[in-house]
Amino acid sequence: MSRLRIYPESDPASTQVETDSGEQIATLLAGVGVRFERWPTYAAVSAGASQESVLSAYAEPVARLQREGGYQAVDVVSLQPDHPQRAEFRQKFLNEHTHAEDEVRFFVDGQGLFSLHIDGQVYEVLCQRGDLISVPAGTRHWFDMGPAPQFVAIRLFTNPEGWVAQFTGSDIAERFPRLAA
Repeated sequence: MSRLRIYPESDPASTQVETDSGEQIATLLAGVGVRFERWPTYAAVSAGASQESVLSAYAEPVARLQREGGYQAVDVVSLQPDHPQRAEFRQKFLNEHTHAEDEVRFFVDGQGLFSLHIDGQVYEVLCQRGDLISVPAGTRHWFDMGPAPQFVAIRLFTNPEGWVAQFTGSDIAERFPRLAA
């Protein structure tokens, strides 16, 4: 089940808010400019599925998002626990960074943990199957797929080059919880 925890940036042991209500998660995140929605997962797609089959299954909602946000590029990331580069991929996203564009993800299957560093707080969003999250451009954040990643996510970009990060150099991500196996 999806979950939101909010911590003060200075105290990762002190949870200020914790909820698994999709409506409450959406409301709290909207208050800081982050889009969160629960979508139906009507297609049986799991880790290892081809990009073509995933995009075909979700063609209509992806096209709607592209029209709404002006996204020019779409791809699918699909990882399984036995992927030979899982540790490398995990490490790539674990440090705080920003993007010049929104980071938009729809979790077709599995899960991932977004941690957003906004206005002196850390919003830890456990996204699972059926969750759409859009992190606004310039928002400091990090992402953890866990030590045994198992997820399929559709990614949308305004930049045709795809995922481009600017790392902040902060060590804040090291002080907050990671996604367990």
